[in-house]
Amino acid sequence: MNEAVVSRPASRRRMLLTAGVGAAAALAGGGLAWWRLRPGAVAEGAPEGFWASGFDTPDGGHLPMSRFRGQPLLLNFWATWCPPCIEELPLLDAFQQEQAGRWNVVGLAIDQPSAVRQFLGKVPVRFPIGMAGLGGTDLSKSLGNQAGGLPFTVVFGPEGDIRQRRMGKLYRRDLDQWASSGG
Repeated sequence: MNEAVVSRPASRRRMLLTAGVGAAAALAGGGLAWWRLRPGAVAEGAPEGFWASGFDTPDGGHLPMSRFRGQPLLLNFWATWCPPCIEELPLLDAFQQEQAGRWNVVGLAIDQPSAVRQFLGKVPVRFPIGMAGLGGTDLSKSLGNQAGGLPFTVVFGPEGDIRQRRMGKLYRRDLDQWASSGG
């Protein structure tokens, strides 16, 4: 009987210790992920270079970025092979429709043109898509995407300045917050 009394507190201590070690590991992992995925510094001249650039469109047209200056712009880097990118496209499409005349949304596809055309044939969006290809990775890095991951979103103010950057999937609360603050 004495052994049962001794083992119960020891078992409880072991359980609490294990839970504490697990919580510490989770916090450390979350902190490391935040540190690695947080937007980094914007390269000197990158915003100006972005506004001077243009991209081919899936239908063979040209999409000059200067066309979007004067209103807030949500620029989203995505790819057809990126599940979180695909999940957020309908949300971005709805945001573009709700904010028409106040905001612009542009998607830059870091992918093969044929894959993008095929994908958009099945899942159309109403906002402009530019074909950034692999060069889009360099552009996103110059805008602070240190990890080079997708999706990556940059919000520009009406004057062309960077207001927000987000690595990872967007949520409705992000869009609502940005829309209420004007970028």
